Amino acid sequence: MVVGAVAAVLCGCGAPEARLEGARQAGRVFERALADADFPRACALLAPQTRQQLEDDQHQPCRSALRGEKLVAAGELRGTQMYGRQALLSLRNDTLFLSQFKGGWKVVAAGCVPQGDKPYRCSLKGG
Repeated sequence: MVVGAVAAVLCGCGAPEARLEGARQAGRVFERALADADFPRACALLAPQTRQQLEDDQHQPCRSALRGEKLVAAGELRGTQMYGRQALLSLRNDTLFLSQFKGGWKVVAAGCVPQGDKPYRCSLKGG
C-alpha cells in the first residue's frame, strides 16, 4: 500500500492549495497529538487500515500500541507532494503518508525513512 502511495505521490502533479493545506494540517495535528502524548487523538487521525494493523501487531488498543511505537518528534515541515487523494509530508525527522477519506485526511504511514531507490521503510503503516 505504501509503495503504491509513494509512486503516486512522487508524480509531483499539482493540487489545489486547499487540499494541500488540508493534508498539511492533518499532519500537524497528528504530530502535535504525539508530542502531547494525546494518543487517543493521534489514533483518531490514523487511517482505518493503519490503526487496525497497529492494534493487530501489538495485540492492544491503538492508544497503548501507539505509545509503544515511540515515534520521534518530526520537526518542521520541509515539503509536501500530492497526487489525487494521497500526500507525502516531508518533515525534518520523519515522513508521513496521508490519504483523503470522506471524513478528511488520515495518516496512512508514519515513522518513514527513505531507502534510496527502494520504497520507504515505515515503522507505522497499514496492511
